[in-house]
Amino acid sequence: MGAVLPALADDKAWNLSPIQLGALGSYALLGMFFGAFLIGTLSDLLGRRRMLLLCAGLFSLTMAGAAWAPTPGWFALFRFIGGLGLGGVIPVAAALTIEYSAPQRRNFNYGVMYSGYSFGILCAAAVAIQLLPGLGWRGVIACGAVPLVLLWPMARALPESLEYLVGQGRQAEAVELAARLGVDVPSSPVRVAASGHGWRWVLREVFARRHLRATLCFWIALFCGLLLIYGLNTWLPTIMRKSGYDLGSSLTFLIVFSLASALGGLVLGKIADRAGVRVTVGVFYLLGALGVLALMFRHGMALNYLFVALAGVGSISAALILTGHLANYYPGPVRAAATGWALSFARIGAMSGPLLGGYVAASGLGVGVNFVVFAAIGLVGAIAVWLLPAARSA
Repeated sequence: MGAVLPALADDKAWNLSPIQLGALGSYALLGMFFGAFLIGTLSDLLGRRRMLLLCAGLFSLTMAGAAWAPTPGWFALFRFIGGLGLGGVIPVAAALTIEYSAPQRRNFNYGVMYSGYSFGILCAAAVAIQLLPGLGWRGVIACGAVPLVLLWPMARALPESLEYLVGQGRQAEAVELAARLGVDVPSSPVRVAASGHGWRWVLREVFARRHLRATLCFWIALFCGLLLIYGLNTWLPTIMRKSGYDLGSSLTFLIVFSLASALGGLVLGKIADRAGVRVTVGVFYLLGALGVLALMFRHGMALNYLFVALAGVGSISAALILTGHLANYYPGPVRAAATGWALSFARIGAMSGPLLGGYVAASGLGVGVNFVVFAAIGLVGAIAVWLLPAARSA
């Protein structure tokens, strides 16, 4: 959305205000809000592999619909439906990655997996630079349907969840898969769906009192992280354009933002495996906030790229490592559900990001206020991370 927002703003057929542009950026996030907890919970009951493939197919199809949309209303509808699928991808992929990884490599492997998210943002900006002049924003949006061609190879290559296999009593399959992945078979299996526990038991476990402090800190920190990610991802090219840079340079800032976050996720994963997640994520949330704040002043391009890179690492990279820690914190049988519920709350922050940027843009307070507000959000996120319990949930 950030890659096409300047072109949408210039589209005379729709003639959208900054507030309307921010709202259009939030419809997919509203769908992600519902998709994260709904599909995260269903995946613990129906199988994580099945739900991941379903979600990828859904959001890819609706991108084609959004490219066709004749009115802003149709565009918003397709983005909302696509958001349902996209919201389910992250908690399910988080749970699967944690399952497939040896304990000493979990944060790094999670960084590898989640770097795809940042490379996707990078590709969106690169495609926009190439296609916007000739095909307009519709051509860029239509490229979002490309993942449909990957569903078949994904279905063949992706194994089922180990915890789901054990929970369903398919012990032989679980043992074979664990041996192939080089990890242990999950111990003390809880047969969620088969035992009659069902979704009520899953939710009671997620919201148990012993998890209360961790849940509050995770939710607040991820709320701040996603507000930064989607606020900056949506408005960064437009803000930099208003700061005096041309459209090509403004989109390049988005490329730097996403590339730095992709590479930063791998680095932060390594650091977190050694120094601990709380210290690593808290420090980089703070550095990201400082990077955002520094952008309010005029600098040379090299220094601006450095600050944008810090903002990317301190938002996307830090949030992805924190999400991996969250998935590892809760008991295995409710891992995807706990991640989904936390990310659903964080989606309120994600929805607030584009709207907040639109509000500031329409307020006449000046471009610099965007940077101050987003930096303050990063500081709150850092504090919430540092307040997390040190011990992992039993």
